[in-house]
Amino acid sequence: MAAKGNTRFKAARIAAGYKSQQALADALGVGVRQVRRWESATPPRPLADQEQALTRILGQDMEALGLTPQAGVPADRVRRTVLGATIAGLAAVPTQSMAMQPATAAEDYEAVTRSHRRLYWSVAPATLHPAAVAHATLGCALLPEAAGQTRARIASALAETLLLAGRIEFFDMREADRASNTLLRALQAAGEADDALLGAAVLAHTAFIPAWVGERDAAVERMTAARTYARRGPASAELLAWLDAVEAECETRCGNTRTALHLIGHAEDALARGSEHGSPEWMDWFSPVRLAAFKGNTQLKAGHLPQARTTLLSVLDALNPTGEKQTTVILGDLAAVEAAASDPEAACGYAVRALDQLERTWYAMGMDRVREVRRALAPHQHEQCVRDLDNRLYGWSTTVSALAR
Repeated sequence: MAAKGNTRFKAARIAAGYKSQQALADALGVGVRQVRRWESATPPRPLADQEQALTRILGQDMEALGLTPQAGVPADRVRRTVLGATIAGLAAVPTQSMAMQPATAAEDYEAVTRSHRRLYWSVAPATLHPAAVAHATLGCALLPEAAGQTRARIASALAETLLLAGRIEFFDMREADRASNTLLRALQAAGEADDALLGAAVLAHTAFIPAWVGERDAAVERMTAARTYARRGPASAELLAWLDAVEAECETRCGNTRTALHLIGHAEDALARGSEHGSPEWMDWFSPVRLAAFKGNTQLKAGHLPQARTTLLSVLDALNPTGEKQTTVILGDLAAVEAAASDPEAACGYAVRALDQLERTWYAMGMDRVREVRRALAPHQHEQCVRDLDNRLYGWSTTVSALAR
């Protein structure tokens, strides 16, 4: 009866996500013949440097791989090497005592991450956030039980999950400190996956946090880091344009609307030129319409009211049905345009429409816009339209919901 070969090694290779011997050979920088020999019935002893590479990539020591350690190497050397390779805040590289996850674990974990990505646009943040956090906890638990491509894919999906949780914490729940900690963990996971573009996205999101309190230097520094990661890409035109849009938002928040409008013009040019590289699947929060939304807000803050009105109305018409959260922001900005133009009736009309949408889909950023409009309407507070707005803004359900969040 023919020998089956080194089934331990083959199982570890497949579990680590290397479906073929050639794929593992490429990862190790050796010939495919060498991998075949390790999977044979009489595998040779790996060289010292090959031992280390195999342990790092497959996540198991030589005995677990069906290979005899090289003579003269201390028995615990491999274990010390593995335990020493850790990522701050995440799990350690697997050791022999841990049960290794199959390659399908990455596929299953990614599937839930994709579902959460889509659900963000329709599920209440208070409902989705605990699910995302629990999924991130699962990802951290899976990392020590995975190796090679399987580990990298889980780490990438974990980074996206933590990014989603951080976005909810900042944009939907208005918990900046909590979001900052979550985004740091997302960056660590992206580093574990060696996913530079996801790292760029996380870093750009961290720039919002200081910008919202006027700390321009910190925001610019984080955007510089984000652009550095994007250059390691290849980055799509959409990703580069979004980075311009984020920096424009930061500059607008810090009072530099002229710089912001220049950045938005640069983003429009980037989209017009396009690129040969497609956008990552996870980048579902940006489009030419979303860029126009950034532009309309900056035009508003710059005092270019006719231009802002035109831009924002076109955005409102172009938003797809899944853009409920963005709709509240656009309605709030249109209300602010009319308040600045001394038309309280029109301003209140848009603000009430925003409140109608907020009752269906809560979004803290949208409520912030409405409150800003109400403050701007203080000179008209005795007019009936403003009193009607107050009745909606401070109704039982709206007030309780706002305080609860």
